[in-house]
Amino acid sequence: MSDFTIFALTIIPLIFTPGPDMLFILSQAMGKGPRTGVMATSGVCLGYMVHSVLVALGISAIIMAYPVLFEIIRYIGVMYLLFLAFSLFRTALTQGNNLSLNSKVTKHPIKKGFFTALLNPKGMLIYFAILPQFIDRQGNTVLQGLTLSFIFIGLCFVVYSILSVVCARFVQGRNIQAKQQKWIDLGSGGLIMLAATWMLSN
Repeated sequence: MSDFTIFALTIIPLIFTPGPDMLFILSQAMGKGPRTGVMATSGVCLGYMVHSVLVALGISAIIMAYPVLFEIIRYIGVMYLLFLAFSLFRTALTQGNNLSLNSKVTKHPIKKGFFTALLNPKGMLIYFAILPQFIDRQGNTVLQGLTLSFIFIGLCFVVYSILSVVCARFVQGRNIQAKQQKWIDLGSGGLIMLAATWMLSN
């Protein structure tokens, strides 16, 4: 199994973890239908493209100049994944959790989505703490960084677009029930824990 495949499997549960980008996209889909949700998704992906270029160049420079700093970033990524996994487990065990979505629609979903992703701390942590784990320091680090970034962006577009359609059709005007959210959190937390364990052993 290639590093790119393992990277994709690692970040899929992170993409499903509720954050500002997902909640914004789903709110647009609920308020005005799946087309608006996909437009918001496009804006989010454009915002992540900015991160892609900056991180691919920055990580490459760090790898070449500061190998020790790169190792520190690697362990920060593992600790972040463990923190996120335990947070999801704790949330899943809390009674009465509903994921409320504000269905207020913006006039410019692409523009709003762009800035939502650009300023999203979850996205920044994925790029700066997790993506470097999958870069081979002996190869072309810039090309690898860009490839990994576009895998992440592509998966975001597919997952969020599907969620937009599902949300618009089946959960308009309703909250995700506590029982459903509990299993989503437990499943995501378990997958993220496995990813952190794999990273720590490599």
